[in-house]
Parts: sequence; C-alpha cells; structure tokens
Amino acid sequence: MDKQKTRRRRKFSREKAEFQTNLSEFAKTLGQFISPDGEWTIKGFIDAFKNIYTISADTRVISKILELHLFPYFLEFANNIGYSLELAEYQNWYPDFTFVNKANKKVKFALDLKTTYVNEKQPGFCNGFTLGSHGGYFLNRDEAKNALYPYNQYSGHFCLGIIYSRRSLPTEFESRKYSIDELEQIPSAINNVKFFATEKWKIASDRAGSGNSAIIGSIKNIDDILSSNGVFAKAGEEIFDDYWANFGRVQIDNKSGGKKLLSSFDDYIDFRGLSTDIKNTTMAVH
Repeated sequence: MDKQKTRRRRKFSREKAEFQTNLSEFAKTLGQFISPDGEWTIKGFIDAFKNIYTISADTRVISKILELHLFPYFLEFANNIGYSLELAEYQNWYPDFTFVNKANKKVKFALDLKTTYVNEKQPGFCNGFTLGSHGGYFLNRDEAKNALYPYNQYSGHFCLGIIYSRRSLPTEFESRKYSIDELEQIPSAINNVKFFATEKWKIASDRAGSGNSAIIGSIKNIDDILSSNGVFAKAGEEIFDDYWANFGRVQIDNKSGGKKLLSSFDDYIDFRGLSTDIKNTTMAVH
C-alpha cells in the first residue's frame, strides 16, 4: 500500500468531501444545458454560410463534441467553488482536468470526462468506460510522466460520466446539409443523456478496459454505475490501488499446478490472503 497517498487522503479529507458534493450537484445541473428534453442540443456543425452539417453517432466524435460543449460549464463550476482549472498538456495525458484550490494550491483533484453508450442488446447495461492506465503515472506516483502532476499530488481522482443512447437515423438524415431555417428538423445523434460524478475507483471493474490490458475497465451495469457500486466499493480505494498495481504483473499458482498472471479480484484475494468479505456481492454481473 502507498503510505504517502494514504496520508494525503486523510490530510485533505474535508476538502475532498466538499469537492465530491459540489461535483455531484454540478453533474445534476448539466442536463438542462445539454439535453433539457432528453435530446442532445447539438445538431451538427455550422459554417459561415449558415449551413449545418449533421454528425454521426461515432463514439469518438460524440465524446470530443461533448467535451467541447461542457468545457465552459466546467470553467464556471471551478470558479464558483474557489478552484482554478488546468488542462492536460497533451491529449493522452492524465487527467483531462485538474482542479487546483485557489486558497491552498496543495489541494488538487483530478477529473476525467468519461462517455459511453447504452448496450441495446443487453438492457440495463452500457458499453463501459476506460478509467485510465494502471502503469506509468499510476505506478510511479511521484513522477509526472504523461500526467500534468504526479499521481500522489492529487487528493482525489474523479470522473464525470455521461451515458447516452445512440440513435439509428435513416440514411437521409445522416451526413446531410441543412439550412439554419431547418434547425428544428434536424434529429439529434444521441438522446437519453445521463450525467453522474464519482471517484473512479468506485465504478472500477477488476478487468482491463476495451481489450487493452494496460487500461483499467469499469463495471457496465448502469444502475451500479449511477450508485457507485463497483467491484471495489466494499474493499476501498487502497485495495483498488494495490489490485491494479499488481494486475497482469504478479504470477500466481493456477489450478493445474502451473503459473498465471493475476487477472481477477478472486486471484488477488488469494494472493494477499484476504477475507472474501471484501467482495461486493450486491453488484450485477458485469
């Protein structure tokens, strides 16, 4: 376990609790600006001739536009709660946003914006989130490699999540040009947008994200996500940290008498000799 990180958590626990409360309340307000009637208010791109070009439900496009759409609200939120907002210097750096307390610059919170879509074939589930690397800055917590600040300098690691439904549009509505006068006729590429805010460890899975073993994956049941009921919800953040620091790195015995790499929470419990009481049995199968 990382004793330095534990001390930092305790030192700024009050500020962390306040930030969590403020962030959760902020997330509840975003629907009125982004999708007041359930429909995304972004309809497409506009040019100097007032032509509007529709967008598809490509997840990369949707994620980037949502980030741009939300950014002014993040700036206002940070200022309202007495924080300055700093951005990652490069696209693949951690985190997306760094909140720095104006009164005490030692108090910093990491925030990643995470988006995913509802799994139409599995009701109640989504496609899941990727929650960042469990190598690099996650392991070397006193180094600012591919991160704005060293991981240990953050008093908390949060995500503001967005879960939406992708709309299957008829061909005649996709990749089409509209005039500004036709704005109300343009269908939104996504709808049923839900916002939430939580610490990333609370919605983490014990599996890698998107098939990439270097990335932490999330749980996928929507109700569990919205209630922060992940694999480590009962075990706690220190167990989450230790699990992902060892995931895919430590060799353990398998049932056939050989060796395998640690790749599940059950493996970890056996590896550390811990009680199975720390398992979250209220979580939906993911």
